[in-house]
Amino acid sequence: MTVGRADVIAATDRISGRVRRTPIIEVEVGGHRVVLKLELLQHTGSFKPRGAFNRMIGAADIPDSGVIAASGGNHGVAVAFVAAELGIPAEIFIPEVSPAIKVEAIRRHGATARVGGALYGDALVASRARASETGALQVHAYDHELTVAGQGTMAFEVSEQVPDATEVLIAVGGGGLVSGAVAWFEDHLRVVAVEPTTSRAFAAALDAGAPVEVDVSGIASDSLGAASIGAVPWTVLDRHRPESLTVSDEAIAAAQHWLWQRMRLVVEPGGATASAAVLSGVHTPRPEGTTVIVVCGANTDPTSVTG
Repeated sequence: MTVGRADVIAATDRISGRVRRTPIIEVEVGGHRVVLKLELLQHTGSFKPRGAFNRMIGAADIPDSGVIAASGGNHGVAVAFVAAELGIPAEIFIPEVSPAIKVEAIRRHGATARVGGALYGDALVASRARASETGALQVHAYDHELTVAGQGTMAFEVSEQVPDATEVLIAVGGGGLVSGAVAWFEDHLRVVAVEPTTSRAFAAALDAGAPVEVDVSGIASDSLGAASIGAVPWTVLDRHRPESLTVSDEAIAAAQHWLWQRMRLVVEPGGATASAAVLSGVHTPRPEGTTVIVVCGANTDPTSVTG
């Protein structure tokens, strides 16, 4: 129940040609030269198809009932997209906090979307109950070895695109993306995990020495609102222990507006969280090497950023 570099390499081979190699761009953020990894330009507007493709292609067998998932939104859109690409039925459970744009995207890709419950945890319980009825393959948003390895392919690309990178800032919800990155980078560079102060599952796990449940709220709760770090991500994160930072909702919203005003990028709150750490002064990039910031999601109402 852990993931390493060999798993990320296998995932890179497995999903090659199915995901985009997302671009990078060098910018000045808060007076510092950084490189943005534009993962918001991935299929479906987030990094999630990487893990979804690896999980579903790597599965030993997918039943006729297809796949089932719970999601705050982005994972659900990714599973719907991947299922359509692979010709597999999909049913997605989404909490009421999820933006309408994500629900609409799930349905547009042909999956059945079921909305109910206040937060992601409620959708997860409902999806598990439904899976026990239908026998569908459960595709967890972050708590599976194949999913984590698939997310690690983003870090594999960063290694090739930014060979002088010395640190990478990544937003954290349940830990899938950051653990995939840590599985690839190991201790070769610094990984900085950034969470909203209102949803700090990783910071709480570090304090407790194990995953624990936390209260979830705030503007990024639809994408970063996991009640606890996943067991599989924790096996990786506990081994290498990335630095943990938190940022306020106000800093996240300011980062969203900065990314629009300066870069013309429409970024959802969770996607702007890592950038918020530098823009708000919570994190100062090191002078040596290059700081990479992962901009990981675009699924939001554009008027919330551009208006």
